[in-house]
Amino acid sequence: MSSTSGSTDAAAPARPETVAAYLDHLAVAKGYAPATIAAYGEDLLQFEAYLARSGLTLARPGEVTRGQARGFLAELHRRREAKTSMGRKLSALRGFYVFMRQKKLAAADPLSGLKNPKPEKRQPRALNVDEAVALVSPRAASPHADGSIASCRDLALAELLYGSGLRVSEAVGLDVNDVDLSQGIVRVLGKGSKERLAPVSDAARKRLREYSMRRGELVTAPAEQAFFLGARGGRLDRRQAARILDAMAKEAGIAQHTHPHMLRHSFATHLLESGADLRSVQELLGHERLSTTQRYTHLELARIMQVYDKAHPRSDESKS
Repeated sequence: MSSTSGSTDAAAPARPETVAAYLDHLAVAKGYAPATIAAYGEDLLQFEAYLARSGLTLARPGEVTRGQARGFLAELHRRREAKTSMGRKLSALRGFYVFMRQKKLAAADPLSGLKNPKPEKRQPRALNVDEAVALVSPRAASPHADGSIASCRDLALAELLYGSGLRVSEAVGLDVNDVDLSQGIVRVLGKGSKERLAPVSDAARKRLREYSMRRGELVTAPAEQAFFLGARGGRLDRRQAARILDAMAKEAGIAQHTHPHMLRHSFATHLLESGADLRSVQELLGHERLSTTQRYTHLELARIMQVYDKAHPRSDESKS
């Protein structure tokens, strides 16, 4: 089973109207991103499949007990579901029951008292500076040096992700009017439909301008407003962007699997290593909480400790 979604039953259950109403609420009232709503929908259907074994359903949310909620969590543990994924599923269920209680469709929350699994302390992976530069600077023999419109688009996307630290969903969600190359900024719609302005590096501005001038080669419908277009003329999606970045990384000789979020991590890490303060990086990344940005400080601390060990007269390494 996938670590992020999947069913605990062979047949996918039908979506109850209560679940559909909750997902509509997340989209309209809460402004959740489509990807988040889709993930929550999968989580709720997974719980629906589990309940079906006992003749229960989220269409009648008031009949679900804490025992069923605990049993679902235990099953996720047995299947070795990632702890972050389990936490998201519980969040989806808690939000659902808050909504059900507001609608007077449930008197109690069966998730009450259940705690999220303690997540593994995973630090974000980042490319080093040489790898990042190699990725956005294809060698002469590289397929991304052929001058095609696809190569032009791919290099613009990679430069933007690394140069501005955008989430891939933010980058592919850009419309033509969101990109202001004269000012060197892009207007980004981030998590929770919060808008921010992100600065564009000089290198990214050059690549984006080159792509912008040739974007018409991909346009099939004149009314299409998406900035990054796929081969068929529609908006480039996240999966396509991920495949593009991984192919570029392989061409650059980067051994590890490279996904778009690694460029965002690299952006933050390299800024901190160059002396940027945490609050500024928080603003650039669009993080609501400083604690989210603080995940990157261990990387800066590791570099500082290396310098200390080599230079300080009282360090063991300096004496060896």
